[in-house]
Amino acid sequence: MAKSVQDLPKEIQQYIDVYEWDMRTLEGNTRFLQLKGKCLPSIALDEELLYESLIPGQEELIAEITRRWSLNNKNAEATPRSPA
Repeated sequence: MAKSVQDLPKEIQQYIDVYEWDMRTLEGNTRFLQLKGKCLPSIALDEELLYESLIPGQEELIAEITRRWSLNNKNAEATPRSPA
C-alpha cells in the first residue's frame, strides 16, 4: 500500500500527509487497533480505515483523496498547500 501512495502524482500528494507504522512495534500495533484494523495492508484517510487487504487503483485513491479534501476545505483555495 505504501508504494501505491508514494506513486501518486505530486499534485495529489500535496493534499495528504503520509504516515507509515511498522506492525513489529508497539506504536504500529497500537495505531492499527485505534483504527480498528483487521487486515494488512491498510490505508486510512481522515482517521477512517478505507482500504484493507485490497490495493485500490490510482484513480480510485485519487478520487477519494480529492473528494475528502474538498469536503474538509470548502472555503479554501483550489490548491491546499505549496509543493515542497
